[in-house]
Amino acid sequence: MSEWLLFGQALLNGILKSGLYALAATGMALAFGVVRILNLAHGDFLMLAAYFAIFLFSRYGLDPLAAIPVAFLLFFALGAVLYRGAIKPVLRAGELNQLLLTFGLSILIQNLALIFFGGNVKTIFVSYKTITISLGGLSFGAGRLVTFLLAVILLLVLYLVLQRTRFGRAIRAVSQDPEGAALIGIAPEKINLCAFGIATGMAAVGGMMLSVILYAEPLIGLGFTMKSLAVVVVAGLGNIYGIFWASLLLGVTESLVSTFVPEGTGWAEAIFFLLIFFALIFKPRGVNQA
Repeated sequence: MSEWLLFGQALLNGILKSGLYALAATGMALAFGVVRILNLAHGDFLMLAAYFAIFLFSRYGLDPLAAIPVAFLLFFALGAVLYRGAIKPVLRAGELNQLLLTFGLSILIQNLALIFFGGNVKTIFVSYKTITISLGGLSFGAGRLVTFLLAVILLLVLYLVLQRTRFGRAIRAVSQDPEGAALIGIAPEKINLCAFGIATGMAAVGGMMLSVILYAEPLIGLGFTMKSLAVVVVAGLGNIYGIFWASLLLGVTESLVSTFVPEGTGWAEAIFFLLIFFALIFKPRGVNQA
């Protein structure tokens, strides 16, 4: 394979990977931008959803992508319950209390997953997972292409909801000025509950896609939490609209490093730390900010 073809293959792999990153990071950005909490357990909801997808496929033969609406509603309800019972009481307690709460929740979820699911990797094989598409010398899996396109569609739907609907305008109003939003008849608490529920639901959608293209194991959520955090920092904390470009940057950089750097697979897993480092130093307000 020529150098240019190898570069094109790495670029394509990174782009397809970025869809899942964007989906996961959008939920974290929504929770931070509206509820004002950095949820360190965000990736663990993605992990739980991947196990849920494997259960549905193994027990009932249901394709994880077809079960996305069910997973979203289920995890939306879970997020709403968690907001009422755990998140809301600490919102006024300071950032350290919030971080400790979500970190503790992450550890709890991981250990429960180890108890109930074991530490072994679990996978499923849907019919299109092994299909490879070749185009102009480049090849990619049909599963990755389907999940990428679905991720892009779902993100576009979310952005349109935020921009074009009354509910979306209410979310943006609360994210910018909760007190001012309350003065014009918007209930910030209801919006916070819905936003956290949607954020958890978005993580679940990512988990359903994860089960198709990768696998499920108790600690996989931690990696997605860290990568989502890197994307959110690069995009600008709470800035949903820069998430897609920041996810592209992470996905493509990881792919290029793993392809062209000696022993790059290991280095690629640490790229998100470098992105956070450089973003905080050179672009602390995010890629979409002046």
